[in-house]
Amino acid sequence: MRVALLSKALVVGAYQRKCALLAEHEDIALTVLVPPRWGHQALEERHACNYALRVLPIRFNGHFHLHYYPTLGRVLRALQPELLHVDEEPYNLATWLAVRQAARLKPRPALVCFSWQNLNRRYPAPFCWMERDVLRRIDALIAGSAESAQMWRTKGFRGPIHVVPQFGVDEGAFAPVPRPANDTFTIGYAGRLVHEKGVDVLLRAFAQLPSSARLLIVGEGKQRQALERLAASLGVSARVHFRPPLPSTAMPSFYHSLDAFVLPSRSLPNWKEQFGRVLIEAMACGVPVITSSCGEAPNVVGDAGLVFPEEDADALAAHLRTLMDDAEHQRALAARGRARVLAHFTMRHVAAQTAQVWRAAYANHTHRSAST
Repeated sequence: MRVALLSKALVVGAYQRKCALLAEHEDIALTVLVPPRWGHQALEERHACNYALRVLPIRFNGHFHLHYYPTLGRVLRALQPELLHVDEEPYNLATWLAVRQAARLKPRPALVCFSWQNLNRRYPAPFCWMERDVLRRIDALIAGSAESAQMWRTKGFRGPIHVVPQFGVDEGAFAPVPRPANDTFTIGYAGRLVHEKGVDVLLRAFAQLPSSARLLIVGEGKQRQALERLAASLGVSARVHFRPPLPSTAMPSFYHSLDAFVLPSRSLPNWKEQFGRVLIEAMACGVPVITSSCGEAPNVVGDAGLVFPEEDADALAAHLRTLMDDAEHQRALAARGRARVLAHFTMRHVAAQTAQVWRAAYANHTHRSAST
């Protein structure tokens, strides 16, 4: 089966491991289509593997809803894929154009797209029209969570929906390492510095901890300066360290420096946590995780992490003190987190599930085409 996978997310080198694992399936001939960069993230070196990588020019780089690939139609005509997987939301311009361009091929390939969306949002024209057209044409949809799958059922999609995270974790690269004993308890956060990520809640919780604790915040965003001012007003600036975003290959070393990782997200009317990939990365590295009750995050950690109510800095501080005071509990959570990732969230697990979705979509599409 000739498969073309269009994905801006695959500019990240660590994510390309999924493609290498998909290419191990003997019945799949995979071509990966990526832009030269997405936002500020340039294409990283890919894993050595048995798939083709094509870099396509992109228009409106960094614009989530409006970006597209002007040469995609020509590339698809040359590739003649039997299945096209568009790693984009159904309401995006890039998805709509890719699906329509693929529909012009003779024979038309099976069509699959991916969605993290977990809120039933109604988009203005023309995005609502594009979404409706894409849902009418695709053969299957991959949802990143059960909540997302249910949302698309509510929106009226009646085709097959498969719940598979977009990416898993490379359990070899993200693995525990021995940590030397010391008196400093290091807490970490990595992600965007924006209101919905709740880093201000983490700072307020951190201010309640003993002076032996320190906090590493990795990321960038429009709230950076406000968070630095908040740390100063709370009297913890000397123990809070802000660092710029790290390349994916450097993230394991960041997690290895931590005693606990926190994802303190808060729900907004137009957003709630869709997965929380940093959670499974930290868990894979043997780091105890704490998350707010926002969106999908509690389902990701299951019984392998601690959960606190959104916005509740006191409850978060209590969880952090528990981990600081109880080394055995800390070790038990670390072991459960690693085991949960190995059971559900490895890149190999996600690749195998994705391959199954492709086979089913192609078989169903071929059967329908033969009967019409």
